[in-house]
Amino acid sequence: MAERTTKRIKVIGGGLAGPEAALQAARLGCEVDLYEMRPTRSTEAHQTGDFAELVCSNSLKSESENTAPWLLKQEMRRAGSILLAEADASAVPAGHALAVDRVEFSRRVAERIAAEPRITVHREEVLTLDENDPNTITILASGPLTSPALAAELQRLTGRDQLAFYDSISPIVDASTINIDRVYFAARYDKGTADYINCPFTKEEYDTFLDALISAEAVPAKSWEQIPTQQTSGAPFVTASSSRVGSTEASPATPEKLHYFEGCLPIEETARRGRDTLRFGPMKPVGLTDPKTGRWPYAVVQLRQENLRADSYNLVGFQNHLKFGEQNRVLKLIPGLENATFLRYGQIHRNTYINAPTLLTETLQLRAHPSIMIAGQLSGVEGYTESIASGMLAGRYAASLAQGNAPTPAPRASANGSLTHYITHAEGKRFQPANITFDLLIPLEEELRKKIRDKKERHKLQCDRALEVWDKWLTAPTE
Repeated sequence: MAERTTKRIKVIGGGLAGPEAALQAARLGCEVDLYEMRPTRSTEAHQTGDFAELVCSNSLKSESENTAPWLLKQEMRRAGSILLAEADASAVPAGHALAVDRVEFSRRVAERIAAEPRITVHREEVLTLDENDPNTITILASGPLTSPALAAELQRLTGRDQLAFYDSISPIVDASTINIDRVYFAARYDKGTADYINCPFTKEEYDTFLDALISAEAVPAKSWEQIPTQQTSGAPFVTASSSRVGSTEASPATPEKLHYFEGCLPIEETARRGRDTLRFGPMKPVGLTDPKTGRWPYAVVQLRQENLRADSYNLVGFQNHLKFGEQNRVLKLIPGLENATFLRYGQIHRNTYINAPTLLTETLQLRAHPSIMIAGQLSGVEGYTESIASGMLAGRYAASLAQGNAPTPAPRASANGSLTHYITHAEGKRFQPANITFDLLIPLEEELRKKIRDKKERHKLQCDRALEVWDKWLTAPTE
């Protein structure tokens, strides 16, 4: 019998999914070429050429036991996720959430890549995709800011039209300019440690802030950012161009509605949906008792630590599409930020993703071109942890393919399997990216649901079941 040849693995993208996929495949014995176009060619949102740069928040979500984000991370830890291990090692105080020092996190990931002899790094832009190369398995993990040339190649392979989609970045404030006398440290319902700075509003302060926010001048939409009226949300390839905050370019004569992702709306868009909408969203005060009054404030803005030095904080959930000058004016109406210096303003940037239900298999392969895999936000998962998880699976699947084996999909009952099941089985016409939630997991049997009324107990049982099937999957022999 002729000796079986292991194919080489090509990973495109040095964000979160790409490095995780490359490290996983290399650890499983495969030779990997990792491509990243930065710093040779940058994007509209990145500021460095570093691997695993966190563009928006620095949070990898909840670490509270038996929550959906916790479950996803527990599965990843058991599977040996390398980027999650580095996130744990570069964690900063964030109550019951896992947040990281983004500079330290990127540095540690770069060290892991440099120390892996099976990974060859290429700092160049990939312009084409060879779906017919018999010796290569390609993992495309170029993220929401995929270059136009590579996006065109992906469109060529999928044969579909484009649509607009936007993602957002929250502002960051210099910690030394926060008026500590106006704010207080607390975690919601005292879960975890009191690591968040809370800016409390009275009703009068909230009304003043809301009026200023709603009337603030937004960045004009450019012609290439808009959704043509003849296109619909069912197209399997979706992309939009960037929006640079502070632009003064005039809007076209007949602007179309910008298509924001519902899970990451600009705060001014949320505010326009009703005067109390923010108070039940990013400014909800529940569980945040102000020690000065002994009560919950009328509304609150939370600030989360950015790095280990605690010299900067980001405004949680405060992504927006306002001009720089307007942001400076409106955000200084937040109690405690009257004299704040903003190290970064919020902005909207381009986001690209495929309509995975029509294009991907459960092992993240393109149905029409199985030697090409899609991972990370490009595949339709939303969030840092979800992107790393997707890269972890892609690396494992690619290693199986490269070694001549058929990869086994993650079990449906697990968090990883449920997330992948969603992006590959959702309704294509209404598909939007998803975070991990219990809604994606298989519900408990009807008898158990009737018997157990407590939601926390039901979630615990779902987590126990997920971890059990996940562990069996991890230890199952490879074909």
